[in-house]
Amino acid sequence: MAEGKKYHISVSVNTTYLEDQSDPSSDRYVFAYTVTIANAGNVAAQLISRHWVITDAENVTQEVKGLGVVGEQPLLRPGESFEYTSGTAMATPVGTMRGSYQMVAEDGNKFDAEIPLFTLSMPRVLH
Repeated sequence: MAEGKKYHISVSVNTTYLEDQSDPSSDRYVFAYTVTIANAGNVAAQLISRHWVITDAENVTQEVKGLGVVGEQPLLRPGESFEYTSGTAMATPVGTMRGSYQMVAEDGNKFDAEIPLFTLSMPRVLH
């Protein structure tokens, strides 16, 4: 059995600009992001912690690390998924996020699930 298939977590993200919480005149742009984490492997795995790298258009980077997501450490059996919504604020109308989830499989193996780079953008800023 291929190791890549045994431990395979896929991550997809949808973003929304939160106009009512943003204040462009004060360089405050707020975004929500909804993440779907799916276990596409064949071993159950639990999300233990997260590591985000958030970069704004001025190349200012902030890192966020912590246990779980939205107060949970979901256990994902093969074929199961977990969805949550969170948010971030930045000083520019466009930025990016990427990162990883630190996972522990039921067989004790620890591995990272990559969160692919995605863009945060105020509407009508990017073409």
